[in-house]
Amino acid sequence: MENKKILIVEDSQDDKDLIIRAFKKSDVHAQVLVLQDGAEALDYMRCAGAFQNKATYDIPDLILLDLKLPKVDGRELLKAFKKDKIFKFIPVIILSSSGERSDLDDCYNFGVNSYIKKPIDFTLFTKIMKETIHYWFNINEQPRF
Repeated sequence: MENKKILIVEDSQDDKDLIIRAFKKSDVHAQVLVLQDGAEALDYMRCAGAFQNKATYDIPDLILLDLKLPKVDGRELLKAFKKDKIFKFIPVIILSSSGERSDLDDCYNFGVNSYIKKPIDFTLFTKIMKETIHYWFNINEQPRF
């Protein structure tokens, strides 16, 4: 998993902390960038605003995305990722507490690669994150661009 990069777009500090703790406990070794809202993520994707220096901000290998984000909703962000010539090939995993059928259907219609409902149990969440990262970084063959 050397040099792998994970972009997390999550506004809840508790959920950010939970994801990072789960990565540490699962021995996930990757660069992790956490963005707090959809507008910041769009800037990152477009190398705009605070992210104008392309040499500093690398393309992630995996995106973990919350649905309920301030400024730009997770669905809109997902659509933007999947329309972008580079980001469309990056696996996007929705991590959401929503179990609404319409949320799930919308995300798959917009091209999400996986939808994981956030469990409350930390041990289960850690196991899910370990297996998810292992799958996307070690088993799945991703296109090279």
